[in-house]
Amino acid sequence: MIAVAAAFLAWLGAALIVLSDGRRGLALGLALVTTGLAALAWPASTPLGGVAIAAGGLIAAAECWRSGTASWGIMPAGSTARLILCIASGLLALWLASVVTTGAGAPLRFAVLVVLGLMGARMLMSRDAPVVLTGIASLALVVAVARDLAPTSPGSIPEVVGGLIAAGVMFVPSPSAEKVGT
Repeated sequence: MIAVAAAFLAWLGAALIVLSDGRRGLALGLALVTTGLAALAWPASTPLGGVAIAAGGLIAAAECWRSGTASWGIMPAGSTARLILCIASGLLALWLASVVTTGAGAPLRFAVLVVLGLMGARMLMSRDAPVVLTGIASLALVVAVARDLAPTSPGSIPEVVGGLIAAGVMFVPSPSAEKVGT
């Protein structure tokens, strides 16, 4: 039951990132993705892996809170297509994870599919540096957790590397508005 709630939380966070343009909405979405993925990684990996995902994602969310437009920016005008994308991708990932594929770990498969798809789409939709960096941080976390789908475990190294990438990418300086045109 906890894994199902964690997978839903990861989808909700990814949907919030897709639907947000302001830094507060992006930071909250990244925090929700982090919480869901860390809860899914904890039993599937070592405790160090879950802690690395949580620490890296929460550092990234804290830095995201400080960069970008100082607003929530959730569901701005013209975001109906984004809302449809979030709902449709959630339903498609749920169908693929629970009906098409077999074996244990359906919540983890769902979270990996939906976060990968939504973050890829979100990064293609925007040119704003905070939005793209938030997408990259989320991708780093989900790719690190996705290795838990494999039958053999390489330990917690992928989660540690994913957490470091997620935390580090948010500190990449973005070009200022006056430098873009020159």
